[in-house]
This record gives sequence, C-alpha cells and structure tokens, in this order.
Amino acid sequence: MNQISGQSSNFQGNWLYAFWKFSRPHTIIGTSLSVWGLYLIAVAISSTSFSNEQLISVLGAWIACLCGNVYIVGLNQLEDVEIDKINKPHLPLASGEFSQKQGQLIVITMGVLALVVAWLTGPFLLGLVALSLSIGTAYSLPPIRLKRFPFWAALCIFSVRGTIVNLGLYLHFNWALAQTPAIPPAVWVLTIFVLVFTFAIAIFKDIPDMEGDRLYNISTFTIKLGAQAVFNLALWVLTVCYLGITFVGVLRVADINPVFLVVTHLVVLAGMWMRSLSVDLEDKSAIADFYQFIWKLFFLEYIMFPVACLLA
Repeated sequence: MNQISGQSSNFQGNWLYAFWKFSRPHTIIGTSLSVWGLYLIAVAISSTSFSNEQLISVLGAWIACLCGNVYIVGLNQLEDVEIDKINKPHLPLASGEFSQKQGQLIVITMGVLALVVAWLTGPFLLGLVALSLSIGTAYSLPPIRLKRFPFWAALCIFSVRGTIVNLGLYLHFNWALAQTPAIPPAVWVLTIFVLVFTFAIAIFKDIPDMEGDRLYNISTFTIKLGAQAVFNLALWVLTVCYLGITFVGVLRVADINPVFLVVTHLVVLAGMWMRSLSVDLEDKSAIADFYQFIWKLFFLEYIMFPVACLLA
C-alpha cells in the first residue's frame, strides 16, 4: 500500500514538474509581475484604498493571464516538437514526458479558462486576453505561423508583452478602481520601455536556437545577421531603453520619483554591460544564461517602476 502511495506521489510530482516546464517558467514569472506591477501603478495613481472588488479584479486578471500564457507557449511547443528536440530537448513534449494529446488537452483547457475568467472579470481584460490569444495563435499555428518571418515574429512578441499587456491591464485595473478609461503618462512611459525591451528579447531568444531553426527553415535575425550582430543589437536596444527612462526621470515627464528612477536604472544598465562582457557566443549554455539574465532584468522593471510610482 505504501509503495502504491509513493508511486502515486512520485507521478504527481513528476507531472507537476513537467507542467511547470511546459508553462515556460520565465514567461509565467514575467506575466505575474506585469499583472501585479500594473495593479500597484493603478493604485498609486488613483490613490484608492483596498477593497474586495480590487482583490477580485487583480486575482481574475492574474488567473486569466496565466492561463493565456500557458496556452500561447504550449501551442508553440505543440507545433515545434521536432525543432525543440534539437534546441530545447528538456521540454516535456520534446522529451516525451507529455504526449501530443496531453499537450493539446492542456492548451485547449488553458485557452478556454483564460477567456471564461476574463469574461467574468471585466471587458478590458476580456479584450486583452482575446487579442493576446489571437496573436499567439497566429504566431505558432499553420498556415499563418508568423514565427517563420523575423519581422512578424518580433512584432507578435513585443506587441503583446509591450503594448497589449501594459495598456490592457492598466485599463482593466483603472476601470475597476476609478471607472475611467484614461491612461496617464507614467503608464505610457512603462509601455514604451517594455515595448522596446521586448524587441530585444524577441531577437535575442533565437541566438541559442540557430541549429534547429536553420534545419527546419525558420528564418530569424540571428540566421540572417549572425549571432554577434544580434547580440550587439540587443545590448544597444536595451541601453536605449535604460537611458531613455533615465531622461524621463531627469525631465520629470511623469508622476514618478525621479531620483529612484534614475539611480536604479543606471545601476542596472551598468550591471548589464558588465555581465555581457563574460558571454562566450560559441558556448550555447552561456548564451542561454544571458538570455535568462535579460528576462530577470525584465522582471526587475516590474518591481522598480511601480515602486517609483508609489514613491512619487
């Protein structure tokens, strides 16, 4: 009896770990931070006190966005099994931990849940989720499969992460807090920053995947321009992001604490360049590590920027 119980527990643990990998943890963390970060910004700007309605609004947004996140990354894995066997063999479909049918069931379930929860939570959230799922589907699913084209692939990623998520979430929270659809300068600043930042993520993510992408005729900026050129381009795009937002602080364009904004972003910029000097572009694991480092900078922005708003 104990042996059966132990096997069941081990199976559940293995399944949950496989599901965690299937959900692409770095995207789950990024989605979670964007939801809670935009909520804090909305609270800071509206100066409202906490209520149960706010809790329903933010939890609904969090659950809907997480389900939508799993749908998008899961659909991409369903269509890229053979490519992932070369580029990302640890993913559950590529490794055989999940069957194709299991992957399809998860993706369909998450997509339906995302739309239902968004529909029950608010109109702006429903619009955000529906538009994101549509773009995610067009990105991965034939016959459109926009990921085949470098420009359209990058546009899909930074339009969702940069524009739709930030503006949609703020409109959702502001609708719940103040019943007004206005978008203040601070949210536009964050949106533009993340829009440009996610362009860097979009082009950098293909550097460690050159082998599989080339074999299956997936055209990327890395294949067209070379790893070194794309690496340098991503670094300078990120540099423009950080310098641009420090100018916002210096010029006091928005209702944000300028000292905190400028100091934190200059420190992060210096740290990024120091970290970049140790990356060996011949080492796939080193490139993958730096890609995860860029995602950590993305996470950090959704902590630093809301704090700057709260300190204003």
